[in-house]
Amino acid sequence: MSKQELAVLGQDDVDGCCPGLLTAPLDEAQSVELAKVFKALGDPIRLRLLSMIASRAGGEVCVCDLTPAFDLSQPTISHHLKLLRQAGLIDCERRGTWVYYWLLPEMTDRLAGILTRPAGQPLPEPAGAAGGGA
Repeated sequence: MSKQELAVLGQDDVDGCCPGLLTAPLDEAQSVELAKVFKALGDPIRLRLLSMIASRAGGEVCVCDLTPAFDLSQPTISHHLKLLRQAGLIDCERRGTWVYYWLLPEMTDRLAGILTRPAGQPLPEPAGAAGGGA
């Protein structure tokens, strides 16, 4: 892995950045930022990698333990991990020959907050739904 500076999304204001989808519409900047995160999650390989990292006992996993689980080359796995890092979902540290990865729960908590309906609040009714069906 290179030591290039990677922009990590969602680290500026994790607590109050985005309202839930049912409390207020997202603005354009929030939509663009969140679309990058959802795009990273939209690939089955990356979703599986994230799951393997997040569910690992001890909170971190070596890339040497991730690669054998896939029928993909090491550079391909590294590319998928880089995209998850750029989306702010995971972070890593090189230790000797190997790189260790861990989940950044701030981003998954943020996604959960955005997608969760506030407790006790009903869903808004679609326009025209109150008068009965067609």
